[in-house]
Amino acid sequence: MSRKMKSKDIEALIYLAIIASPIYGIYLLFHNYGDMIGYSIVFLLICVSLVYILIFIFEYFYYKSEKFLAIKSSIKENILKCNELNAHIEELKQVSLAPNTVDYGIANYNDNSKYKYQRKELEKIKSNPNVYNCSLSICKGAQEQPFKYLCKYFNIKADEDTLSDVENIFNDFSAAEQGKILLKKERTDILDSIQNKLPSFLLEFRQKKLIKKLGFDDVDFNDYYFPKYTFNYVSAGGNSSMSCDVLLDLENLEKLILYLSNIIKFKKSIAGQRMLMTSSLREKIKKRDKYKCKHCSISIEQEPNLLLEIDHIVPLSKGGITSEDNLQTLCWRCNRKKGNKILSNEN
Repeated sequence: MSRKMKSKDIEALIYLAIIASPIYGIYLLFHNYGDMIGYSIVFLLICVSLVYILIFIFEYFYYKSEKFLAIKSSIKENILKCNELNAHIEELKQVSLAPNTVDYGIANYNDNSKYKYQRKELEKIKSNPNVYNCSLSICKGAQEQPFKYLCKYFNIKADEDTLSDVENIFNDFSAAEQGKILLKKERTDILDSIQNKLPSFLLEFRQKKLIKKLGFDDVDFNDYYFPKYTFNYVSAGGNSSMSCDVLLDLENLEKLILYLSNIIKFKKSIAGQRMLMTSSLREKIKKRDKYKCKHCSISIEQEPNLLLEIDHIVPLSKGGITSEDNLQTLCWRCNRKKGNKILSNEN
């Protein structure tokens, strides 16, 4: 009990400081500069400050009220599902195409020239596994033939294993992007279901804080997780530079899959069976399975914002291949549980 009282006391002092600070600031402004500025500006500042203070006071008591806690409790299960899906999407983003780089160690660079040249561009030379410091001709070549130079200078082997890795990344990233759309829609649907019970100004002007108070985890809707490989040229004098970025977003990943498939010599045993993991194949498998999870049978008719994923029945890591017979539709929950296992009810 004493701990709770202390916590409340600290919180009350924080809000008291929030209320007192602008009032004291206005007092000092009026006391010292009242003769220099118009009374209308002072009055406007007082009004704005009071509104700001009233909002904080209202929020402080509203988020502790039984009414808000009852609303929060009524959607608790839905929010937990959203947070679980959000965590799954973040896991899908973690896959990457690790280039076969060599660690050459660490060194410090010092410019000891007698003349104080700026050499600003030399600062762009950095040691990074996703950055290749190169000549101007290579940089220009990468701009014209990005995949060819990507494989050559980042030591990405054009073989079946690499193709499988790229397909896995494309499959996971596609699910992550679709998941973000469905997650946003699900969160909107939840808020819409309770909007008549919430103060309208909180929904309009304080929605970010409201969402956090309801229990939603922060959602990262950006696409910064797509791997980016950079060819970086800096002149010997450090006065000019040029760079070429190869961003492996969904469009480029699908093109990379097609590029690798054209230059790889497949084993005769799978040459006629293997398919490529593309957007059209993913959609074809979902349509074949009637947009229903093959394991738990849940469908998008039952759960409109359900994230469906394409799974290899026999994982690639265990000798499986990308073919229609070895692909199935799973909901994200079943696919998350399955991982690289072969479920007992699968052939």
